[in-house]
Amino acid sequence: MDYNKIGNFIATERKAKKLTQAKLAEKVFVSEKTVSKWENGKGLPDTNSLPKLCEILGVSLNELLSGEKIIIENKYQKNEQLLLDMAKELERKNKTIWKDMWVILTISMIALFAGIFLTAFLVPEGIWQLVSVLSLCVVFLIPCFYALKLEISIGAYKCKNCGCEIIPTYSQALWAMHRGTTRYLKCPNCKKRTWCKKIIK
Repeated sequence: MDYNKIGNFIATERKAKKLTQAKLAEKVFVSEKTVSKWENGKGLPDTNSLPKLCEILGVSLNELLSGEKIIIENKYQKNEQLLLDMAKELERKNKTIWKDMWVILTISMIALFAGIFLTAFLVPEGIWQLVSVLSLCVVFLIPCFYALKLEISIGAYKCKNCGCEIIPTYSQALWAMHRGTTRYLKCPNCKKRTWCKKIIK
């Protein structure tokens, strides 16, 4: 999706309706800064704002996300291209989230081992050393839980037996055994437990 093209389209249609950024923001229930961000190609309206924005500007959702008025003959072709663009955008975001998850886990692991190493040398043996190590472990768990939340928010797990795609709940993923990008999950389709591989889509 071309953010700049969409932004220019929003600005053009807003001016055609003789609306200021402030007035449009008021009607869509967002800040003037948010409208400015859209028009400068630095972001897209969220799903809550899109219907109202389309209504106010008098354009279809397809036209808004294409960044241009759609002629009837080209409508189906534009719809298909728009769906492809949205799929690519979702895939890009999912891959970014996946990378972020691994960065968080890697940094957390390094910080944990560095903290334990420093504690072993700097804190005298005894209760305070134990408290320090336990505190480090608790702090380490926080980004781990966040990384797990990121992991289950994208893609799905594929059952080896029937090929069913499983999207586990947070608690199911938390308690499931795992090896790298696979988790031992119960398939809701074939009812068997198996090592399911993560697929990003």
